[in-house]
Amino acid sequence: MPEISRFYGIVIKMYYNDHNPPHFHAEYGSSQMVVDIHTLAVIGGHLPPRAMGLVMEWAAQHQQHLQNAWQQARNMQSLDRIDPLP
Repeated sequence: MPEISRFYGIVIKMYYNDHNPPHFHAEYGSSQMVVDIHTLAVIGGHLPPRAMGLVMEWAAQHQQHLQNAWQQARNMQSLDRIDPLP
């Protein structure tokens, strides 16, 4: 699964040609969660509260980039990196 961003120990990934709804995977240590790109709702798993807050802040800032990455993944194209939180 390609990594599209990394910040504060959190890794953001997206599978090629993954199932709907459009989503991304966030990993922090041994915890993982899946987030819907359009609604930013958690649709699976969980992260510790602080890590979850950072992921949600990042996702809100990069929602359009995430939608573009989803389309690239669906079309089996290489995925652009998305800037991390500062």
